[in-house]
Formats: sequence, C-alpha cells, structure tokens
Amino acid sequence: MDLRKLKTLIDLVSESNISELEITEADGKVRIVKADLSRPAYAVAAPAMPSAMPPEAMAAPVAATPAVAPAAPPADTGHQVKSPMVGTFYRSASPGAKAFVEVGSTVKEGEPICIIEAMKIMNEIEADKSGTVARILCENGQAVEFGQPLFIIE
Repeated sequence: MDLRKLKTLIDLVSESNISELEITEADGKVRIVKADLSRPAYAVAAPAMPSAMPPEAMAAPVAATPAVAPAAPPADTGHQVKSPMVGTFYRSASPGAKAFVEVGSTVKEGEPICIIEAMKIMNEIEADKSGTVARILCENGQAVEFGQPLFIIE
C-alpha cells in the first residue's frame, strides 16, 4: 500500500469517531486501531504472503519505549500562519512555476502564499496577516497536519 494513502487513512481515523479500520487490498491487509490511552497498544500486521509466525505472536503488545525529546528549537517571534487542514504543502501553483512567496517577501492579508492539496483538491492558503515572510517552515511536497505552522510573518 502506498505510504501517502496509509498516512491519509491514519489521519482520517484519528480525526473521526471511528475506533478501528481494516482495509484489504491485493498487496496486503492493513488494520488501524485508534489508541485508547486507558488500554495497552497493540500492533497487528497481516503479511501478504503466508508466514510461519503464529497469529498470537503478531498480536503481541507493543512495548512502549520512552521517546527522547529533541532539543526545542528557538522560539520564533512573529505571527505563525498555520495549516487549516491535513494535506500536502506546495510553495507554487504548479511544479515548474515560481513560488508564491520567498523569505523576505512582503505579503498582504488575503494574498495567496501556498497551496495545500487535500483529497486531490488544491486549496490556496492566504496570508492572515500583512507583513514580511521571515521563515518558511515546510518543504515543498511535505505532508502537513492541521494547525502545523507553515510560515512566520513579521
């Protein structure tokens, strides 16, 4: 299964009231279960090819490993333009076109500054404040989450 498709499915489950989703395709089977913090997490993977692994081993609890928090980046001053949706961030209207804005560009409120593709629909994202683009926080073609900062405008 395509990684982008899998990420989209995970995002849909996490943002909905669905607690579990199972999809079977020619190249495998995927089961997504929304984590309930009051229960232990389980990971279940069904291989496309028969396996010698017993089913009990595939449904074993996943041990929670403590995550090491990365050093916090310095706080950005200025206004953050945040993503209004989950999708793919693009700096220009088409692959060969000039980017809407660059670092140092002056923008006016309501002016398009990027595009976020969500479910094959290209959504123009407009500046919600006038000013100068101080930083671009996403790479072209990067998947973005709802509320993720995209730009810093000063």
